[in-house]
Amino acid sequence: MPAVVYLHGFLSSPGSHKAQRLKSWIAQNAPELSFHCPHLTPYPAQTRRELDALLEFLQPEPVWVIGSSLGGFWATWLVEHYGVPAVIINPSVRPWDFMPEYLGVDLASYHTDDSYRLGAAHIDEIKAVDCTPIKRPHNYWLMVQTGDETLDYRQAVEKYRECRQLVEPEGDHSFVGFEHHIADIIEFFRAFSAAR
Repeated sequence: MPAVVYLHGFLSSPGSHKAQRLKSWIAQNAPELSFHCPHLTPYPAQTRRELDALLEFLQPEPVWVIGSSLGGFWATWLVEHYGVPAVIINPSVRPWDFMPEYLGVDLASYHTDDSYRLGAAHIDEIKAVDCTPIKRPHNYWLMVQTGDETLDYRQAVEKYRECRQLVEPEGDHSFVGFEHHIADIIEFFRAFSAAR
């Protein structure tokens, strides 16, 4: 049974809008797929260990990854290390650029009661897992909206320039209308696996 793994963004959770819409769509339209959305902390070394464990648990079945924002950064890491396909939505290309403003302060999750505190070592941890340049361009579908108010979409367009891309005008960081693309996303994954 192929597994769809959704990776949420910074300080988000499995309760995010896109995660819930994806979970609901799969349940209604593709019940033969399993859905997984791990609750990722902002701590890079811990996240890496948890993703390693998840992939080891799910494989050798096909694993299809969707990552949004910081989840797109982690989806890239999974593509480059495990060869899985991924759809990355408004991904964070250089997360260490925004992390300094969050150091030494209490951070609250958007959807849970969890709180975190980042230190300088966490910036080193996330730089250590950066995958630049990417080596598996055919494994990706990049989806960005030019109205992203949080991240510069042009950084993603440049990094994933050899990959399939959907660049929509306007929109925002949440990727307005994500639910209208789910069927095409699943078809992208099916075609990738069929070509293997």
